[in-house]
Amino acid sequence: MNLNLVSYGIFLAAVAYIIVVVGQICYRNGNVYVLSLMPGHEELCTRINKILLTGYYLVNIGYAATTLISWQKITTWAMLLETLSYRIALIVLILSALHYINLFVITKYVKKLIH
Repeated sequence: MNLNLVSYGIFLAAVAYIIVVVGQICYRNGNVYVLSLMPGHEELCTRINKILLTGYYLVNIGYAATTLISWQKITTWAMLLETLSYRIALIVLILSALHYINLFVITKYVKKLIH
């Protein structure tokens, strides 16, 4: 029995939920963080934060969609669970890495740009 279509549906639903929830949290809290780095530039901070959110969505949704082609044939329910666990964990690791890279870049370079 080929369970790939079932796993794709579960994976895409779970990843879409994670991406949207994490994106909204980062967007809400990120504006405060960026504003603390650039006081008095509220409009610029909002625009930077929207650009970061758009890039975040594009990268993560694109990655999640392109990983589907590399999945092996899933024939058992145990294999389905293992594959989903691994793939969802990989997405979460990528999200956290992107978050910390963004924090590093913003902290290191934004102050140089506005002064």
